[in-house]
Amino acid sequence: MKCPNCNNDVFIKELNDKKYAVCNSCKKIYDLDKLIAIRSKKIMQNDTFGPSKIVISILASSLIIVIAVIAALLGTPAESSVSHTAPPKDIAETSSVKKTKSRKSTTDRSDSEVTAKDENIPKEFQSAVNSAANYSNIMHMSKTGIYNQLTSEYGDQFSAEAAQYAIDHINVDWNENALQKARDYCDMYMSKAGIYDQLISEYGEQFTPEEAQYAVDHVQANWNGNALQKAKNYQDEMNMSPAAIRDQLISEYGEQFTPEEADYAISNLH
Repeated sequence: MKCPNCNNDVFIKELNDKKYAVCNSCKKIYDLDKLIAIRSKKIMQNDTFGPSKIVISILASSLIIVIAVIAALLGTPAESSVSHTAPPKDIAETSSVKKTKSRKSTTDRSDSEVTAKDENIPKEFQSAVNSAANYSNIMHMSKTGIYNQLTSEYGDQFSAEAAQYAIDHINVDWNENALQKARDYCDMYMSKAGIYDQLISEYGEQFTPEEAQYAVDHVQANWNGNALQKAKNYQDEMNMSPAAIRDQLISEYGEQFTPEEADYAISNLH
């Protein structure tokens, strides 16, 4: 399955019995069921006279024919066999009064229910709050990341108003979310500068520069060790030379380690 944003492959991740499609390239997260449903819908829309629609049309026509045949066989009851005897006047008036009271009671109850609903938070807004809280607590996403996920066509598809309400009503320490994300990237042996860029990237985590700076300043990391592990990966998996590895480690388009961290890594390669 491809990512709708960058058209690269996605992988499936399950959280709280719910499956998500996660793109390794642009880091977008999609509700898997909705992503599949939307893609299927688009395929059907492009297939105006496809086999599935022909089958549905045939079934509908057959059903109409069957109903017509049954109606013809049963016939319509003769009018003479139906009793038209009018009920006594007093009974009819009593029945009329009861029906009027019943309608009034139903109307009053409906008005009460509408008023109660108007006084409460809309269900969509509460659902958006719950979903936003899950994204924060489980996936440690940023404020912007959560908002985009809530409103995404391939995500939760909430209205902009519901999504903004959710963002405004969840109790989150965004610095701590950024710090947790930084720890995750540190486990991938990224550099301090690389983690910072990923945290603030429009195609990454979308934290604010202040939140990202807090994260890289407070994450406990051995940057020399991260550089060494990256160097080993380049050596073992790509058979690169020490000089080429060092260039990759310090490149602004590569790993973005400091020259000192890169030198440590090269000197400790075996």
